[in-house]
Amino acid sequence: MDRNQITGFALLALLLIGYISYNQYETKKYEAKKTADSVAQARLHPLKMDSVAAPTAAAPVVNDSLEIARRKLMPQAYNGTAEKVVLENKKVSIEFSTKGAFPVAAQLKGYQTYHKKPLYLFNGDGNTFNVVLPANIDNGRATESLYFIPTTRTEADGSKTIDFAADLGGGKKVDLIYSLPADEYMMKCNVVLTGIPTPSVKLNWNTVALHTEKDLTNERMNTQVYYRFKDEDHDYYTVATGEQKSHHSEAATAWVGLRKQYFSSVLISEDGFTKMDVKSPAKEKDTIAIASNIAEFMLPLKPGANQQQTAALRWYIGPNDYNTLKSYKMGMQEMVPLGSGVTSFAKYVNGYVFIPIFYFLSSFTSNYAIIIVLMTIFIRLVLSFFTYKSYLSSAKMRVLKPELDELRTKIGDDQQKMSVEQMKLYREAGVNPLGGCLPMLFQLPVLLSMYYMFPSFIEFRQKSFLWADDLSTYDSIFNFGFTIPFYGDHISLFCLLMTASSLFLAVYNRNMTPQDPNNPMMKYMPYIFPIILMGVFNKMAAALTFYYTFSNILSITQQFVIQKYFINEKQIHEQIKANRAKPATQSKWQQKLTEMQQLQADKAKIQPRSNNKN
Repeated sequence: MDRNQITGFALLALLLIGYISYNQYETKKYEAKKTADSVAQARLHPLKMDSVAAPTAAAPVVNDSLEIARRKLMPQAYNGTAEKVVLENKKVSIEFSTKGAFPVAAQLKGYQTYHKKPLYLFNGDGNTFNVVLPANIDNGRATESLYFIPTTRTEADGSKTIDFAADLGGGKKVDLIYSLPADEYMMKCNVVLTGIPTPSVKLNWNTVALHTEKDLTNERMNTQVYYRFKDEDHDYYTVATGEQKSHHSEAATAWVGLRKQYFSSVLISEDGFTKMDVKSPAKEKDTIAIASNIAEFMLPLKPGANQQQTAALRWYIGPNDYNTLKSYKMGMQEMVPLGSGVTSFAKYVNGYVFIPIFYFLSSFTSNYAIIIVLMTIFIRLVLSFFTYKSYLSSAKMRVLKPELDELRTKIGDDQQKMSVEQMKLYREAGVNPLGGCLPMLFQLPVLLSMYYMFPSFIEFRQKSFLWADDLSTYDSIFNFGFTIPFYGDHISLFCLLMTASSLFLAVYNRNMTPQDPNNPMMKYMPYIFPIILMGVFNKMAAALTFYYTFSNILSITQQFVIQKYFINEKQIHEQIKANRAKPATQSKWQQKLTEMQQLQADKAKIQPRSNNKN
């Protein structure tokens, strides 16, 4: 044991001795005060006591009696017992506590956890919602310490309402009124202060999100805190493992939501919060709660009749269903991740193309595997024209390959000259060297859109297909019991099929596309890339890997049909001969490209001469 360790242990021992001594001192002080109070009360209220009984035996009875009497004289809000009250409709059941008048649990009736248990979005300690009263009202007490009397009623439209009322005495009163429509996830919440004049109050909202999906790590990494400002700008941060995230804003905020992978809890202000502070402590060691959100707001109040100050809130407790969130027309559908950053274009492709197609197809069938198949076929048909153009361009280059080989033999290692002659050959033959790139350019937005859409759509949650029991998460056919770096702890069969079909497609394309011998890396890249992606997609949603697998199978089939029945290399060769017989014309882009290549070739010739002179 070195000197630093000895010093550390000594300091710990001193702290422990100090704590014990201080605790004993405070205990003795408290007992002495308690005894003195008991004696004083006994003198004020003498009782007939049995000579055998100890004098202190009657003290608790006296104190209890005084406490009961004191409480009877206090306003209603300071007396009571915490009880549970339930507000529910067809979709959600919300449990409140009469102490604090805030929701302590919320169950979504139409959903279950991955393990087929009732799904609670939040439940238990750590979930609070309270208004901090002004400092001149009971020293700024928060409503979570008050006792409320609930009054329930059913409205004519079928909605149910609970009015929690707390009488503070002296004409002061706090009402928290919750109303739940008959068939919605959106609950209304009105804050009403009577006899408490103040332009705004501080509002605290704490939420603990529970683990409900198959993979805890993936669910946590897909949990974000979203906030939208009154100017309709929005932002979010991910509740990452091992980190505490936070955000402060002085701008007017329309709503703040804790978004889990497939469910959200969102607090909305009709007039906007004038100030917002949110933070999310790390929950990396918790296997029950995946994330928590601690939020503080300044809530503006509107003056009303009878000395009342009011604020209207709404509270969404429900699934991240794109159409449901969009129907509220406040941008909450942004919480469904469909593209962000440099790939933000994908959310527009999804929003205007693939999501309408998805919901159109789902109106005919509830089998989501069939919907994936139909969407894939539709996408392939739309891109078929560009695919044909790509294969036609490859066929033309295959026809020209013997001539290119002759040029390489004749020119040798002069790459600049070879590039110029190659472009000249393509121009004479009427071949566009970029023709094969068009399908990839059009397929990239589609691939990225599907990458975001399929894992994010709650419709795939707990929908089975073949061996996959849940299309929203990975399909595991074997668990190792340990983790393989860059791969995972299980085998996803759809991921393996996706990789195998990608490799087969790469081999097929290699045989159909002439290879550049001066770029050997491109020879192996089509085989390396699918292997790398196998580790990435092993934990992806089965809906996504199934889509990529089926898309690869369609690509192979489509390429075979086009090559066999639509492309005739003999006719292409004859067409190339006919093109050479025509006067050569260049587009402006081809002219510019040729000029640049010629300029580089001239520079390459001048440079050696300069070196020889030196």
